[in-house]
Amino acid sequence: MGRIERFEDIEAWKKARVLVRDIYNICNIDQYKRDYNLVDQTRRAAVSIMANIAEGFARRTKREFINFLGIAHGSAAELQSHLYIALDQKHITRANFNSLYKNVEEVSKMIQGFINYLKTLKFTNSKTLKLQN
Repeated sequence: MGRIERFEDIEAWKKARVLVRDIYNICNIDQYKRDYNLVDQTRRAAVSIMANIAEGFARRTKREFINFLGIAHGSAAELQSHLYIALDQKHITRANFNSLYKNVEEVSKMIQGFINYLKTLKFTNSKTLKLQN
């Protein structure tokens, strides 16, 4: 792993960004977009993953960063739950569900792996997160 100078350098954030795009696209399907509350909650959960990774990075302390990554991890589980509702209500196909669920699972695992990794690091008080043991 190299130096992370901006939140945009974090692989989990990059994958979460793609996930948000995919969630917005699926929420535009006719039968899904009529369920306004579910669409809103689904989008919010996806956006929360991405936003909490960025916000945690900006906090510049290991403890806060890990805390925000934990929130992002929780939002991933929330998003998976919303996908089950969308599937059960026949807003999305099983294929859409499987693909999105798998992508959320991948982001979730990346976040958890990053949390575990950060717990082993010593942070410096510099402008960049130096990934050193």
